[in-house]
Amino acid sequence: MTDGNAEFSADDLRKWLRLGPSPADVQVTVDDVVVEEKFERRRIDYTAADGDRIHAFLLVPTTRHSGAAVMIHHQHNGERHLGKSEVCGLAGDPLQAFGPVLAERGFVVLAPDSICFEDRRANGKGVEPHPGDWDQHYNEMAYRLVRGDTLMRKVLDDAAAGISVLAELTGVDPDRIGVLGHSYGGNTVLFQTAVDDRVRFACSSGAVCSYEKRIERGTGIEMAEVIPGVVGRLEVDDLLRLAAPRPMLVVSGTDDPYSYDAADMVRLARRSHPALEHAQFDGGHAVTSERFDRIVEWVAHAGLDETRILQAHR
Repeated sequence: MTDGNAEFSADDLRKWLRLGPSPADVQVTVDDVVVEEKFERRRIDYTAADGDRIHAFLLVPTTRHSGAAVMIHHQHNGERHLGKSEVCGLAGDPLQAFGPVLAERGFVVLAPDSICFEDRRANGKGVEPHPGDWDQHYNEMAYRLVRGDTLMRKVLDDAAAGISVLAELTGVDPDRIGVLGHSYGGNTVLFQTAVDDRVRFACSSGAVCSYEKRIERGTGIEMAEVIPGVVGRLEVDDLLRLAAPRPMLVVSGTDDPYSYDAADMVRLARRSHPALEHAQFDGGHAVTSERFDRIVEWVAHAGLDETRILQAHR
């Protein structure tokens, strides 16, 4: 077990991953609007730093607006045909549909497709699987690695554009923007919160497991997390530490290989981030009804609590 790298800063991580500056004035196009009972679901596109168009849903409350916003990163689950639609309750697992519930609580919700998922697949769009989905994802990683780049750099640059979209929206308080994700989405949350201080609160589910334990136990490493030289230089507890003092919740399962040593990672990070919270549940990797409710209540509290928002500024 590592003891963390207290000397590793957010600036160090940004430079190592070759992240660009956070974009301003991101170009957004609204393609379609559907009016639900308590919110509008807007299908939008916006431009990433490298010119890619990112497809997303934007949920905007119509009956209760708190000024808070949350960016939801979708899971992986080997289903690259599902992205923004799953977290918005339009396809896939209902227990991934955090977006509508939080929109009804008064949050503006941004749910983008990650690269290689749903409408960002070269071989087809929509919510049906296509031949070559896995190959495209693998190639997005491999082609970058052979050029000295990483897929994580791309994922984080895209995520930064999403925060810029939220920060520029009328009615959104830039000091009340958070991020949420499970599994692959939870991995993105860990890195994004560490490198982008515009993120004011964060919840990572099913993703806190050290590189050391994944390798030791033969657990898979998600493609964006394949970063040359990461072992011995950066560990997951470092990412948690870099979130301080912003509110952050880690959700894990006792039998989840992707959260195997979450308790140890949290314990190490708490030396520098005493407000870090950990909710551990019995069971495996999947989100359960109990975990879903815990996540929603925590995000609602973190985004609306004045004390927590002030703490995030310190």
